[in-house]
Amino acid sequence: MAKPEWLKIKARNTPEAARVRKMLKGLSLHSVCEEAACPNQMECFGKKTATFMILGRHCTRNCTFCNVRKGGANPVDPEEPSHVAEAVRELGLHHVVITSVTRDDLPDGGADHFARTIREVRALNPSTAVEVLIPDFRGDVRALKLVTDARPEVLNHNVETIPRLYPTVRPMAQYHRSLCLLRNAKNLYPDQITKSGIMVGLGETEQEVAEVMRDLREAGCDILTVGQYLAPSRQHHPVVEYVRPEVFDRYREIAGELGFRYVASAPLVRSSYHAEEALRAWKA
Repeated sequence: MAKPEWLKIKARNTPEAARVRKMLKGLSLHSVCEEAACPNQMECFGKKTATFMILGRHCTRNCTFCNVRKGGANPVDPEEPSHVAEAVRELGLHHVVITSVTRDDLPDGGADHFARTIREVRALNPSTAVEVLIPDFRGDVRALKLVTDARPEVLNHNVETIPRLYPTVRPMAQYHRSLCLLRNAKNLYPDQITKSGIMVGLGETEQEVAEVMRDLREAGCDILTVGQYLAPSRQHHPVVEYVRPEVFDRYREIAGELGFRYVASAPLVRSSYHAEEALRAWKA
């Protein structure tokens, strides 16, 4: 199935993008932009931004949509939090997004490492807003509290798809566990800004997407992103449909009516794409 025109973008390898790659390599850091084969990475690198991926390069889950490597997890690098902080300072970021692979092999799922990274970034970059995109920590509220106690400006956890598709798209995850994580984040800190995202084009219906939006609002979710799923390879879950731009417009309208404080809905939207703009709009 050929990509439609609205999904075709020109990848330009700019000097800034090359500098970001060199800096990440020098600090032994990884970006989800590269690991997940994000279509926006050239634009983001060109603007001196990146979403840092901590806790190694190998994920313990087997999601069929994701390009991040699967298999045996690496030892956690104790220097990684300070290296992320250095990279944020070198790039002069006003807003940083920090995500990770899922580490079910760790007792706290890597929550303490997230918290230390937030604190290190803040110590070196006190004016930088910190957004974290976290795994579900297998539903462990104590692990979640480690992260929320570090007080990130935005706590993001993606539900990714509709519950009917979880067995084939996210077989080791649980839809209601993800909703509970977002609800628990609000219970721990009512002023915590929460965010989630969903991919479309995996075989869902518009009604099912609207139902997910309602579930997210009931869980207290503030910010929503909706984007087109693009299969990283033939071995990944196939694209069932290229959703037309006007359908994304409808999703934005529905989400707005449901009360989301900010909605990004377009074919090339990803959960951390233009994250700084989302936070700025939310605060306005």
